[in-house]
Amino acid sequence: MDLAGKRVGVIGTGATGVQLITEIAREVSHLTVFQRTANFCAPLRNGPIDDDFQREIKASYPEIFKKCMETPGSFIHQFDPRSAMDVSAEERLEQYERLWEKPGFGKWLANFYDVMLPGEANEDYAEFVRNKIRERVHDPVVAEMLVPKDHMFGSKRLPCESGYYEVFNQDNVLLVDVREAPIERITPNGVKTSAAEYDLDVIIFATGYDAVTGSLNRMEIRGEGGQTLKDKFANGPRTYMGVQSAGFPNLFTINAASVGNFVRAAEPLVDWVSDAISYVRNNEFMTISPTLEAEDAWVNHVNEAGAKILRTQANSWFVGANIPGKARVLLTSPDTAPVMRAKRAEVAANGYEGFLLQ
Repeated sequence: MDLAGKRVGVIGTGATGVQLITEIAREVSHLTVFQRTANFCAPLRNGPIDDDFQREIKASYPEIFKKCMETPGSFIHQFDPRSAMDVSAEERLEQYERLWEKPGFGKWLANFYDVMLPGEANEDYAEFVRNKIRERVHDPVVAEMLVPKDHMFGSKRLPCESGYYEVFNQDNVLLVDVREAPIERITPNGVKTSAAEYDLDVIIFATGYDAVTGSLNRMEIRGEGGQTLKDKFANGPRTYMGVQSAGFPNLFTINAASVGNFVRAAEPLVDWVSDAISYVRNNEFMTISPTLEAEDAWVNHVNEAGAKILRTQANSWFVGANIPGKARVLLTSPDTAPVMRAKRAEVAANGYEGFLLQ
């Protein structure tokens, strides 16, 4: 869509909003950004890849994939085993700065391990990131609007950006805090908040999505006795290891069981599902589904272990808090990718323990 010369409003400053705001700010006549929650954003630092480097990357696939299999989130990065609080302030800052200048996800996935745990180290790094935001935005009032203060670093999905904060230094860009002045309605002319009306030609909704269970619930999947998956998941997902739900035989829910880097984590998961299907066929069964006991135990594990990790500490799609009326519960596994693979492997080795085969 050609946005050149148009007055554009973007509602939302999550991962999608951050990326598109950066791009369209170059061509619109005026951009109004409606922000509810300021996010911690990190510079992506992408760059051109020439043919030689591309060949080098492809030749390294086995090594890269092996490394991804060994890390908690199935990425190429491994945490520094030291505590941020066990080194000097100077050494801590040196590591922060070094990682900040590198491309990719190392800024949080290769940092001191306790940066990604609730506590002092997390807050120390969060303030480092806040100051990076302040350095890039000229107007101190706007800068403070863009500085996250209501959630811990890493407790929400971390958007990567390429010039996002500099957009707010442009004269034709306005940041509106809709937590302070909520949007009341869309009007024939644009958007009306409780404080003002903004005339717009185009409105872009970057308001998030119903993660993990949303697409499943919209398909009206029915199991034994006519029960719908939507009704069963009304108070949060009820599964065994994220892969299946009792009463819904032969239904595998891949997305709910993946951890971290989706493609790298999903491949061994799909292999496990394929092996399970083969086991059912080869042993002349017709169906596989978890027992209620196994499902209850898994749900308890998700709730208890999940309460201790960063992903449950903020109101985000990780816990369904972005969808009005959705139960607030961790939608994925609280375990690392290697731990989940080991659990699934043990279950399979024990004849699919915890599953009912008929």
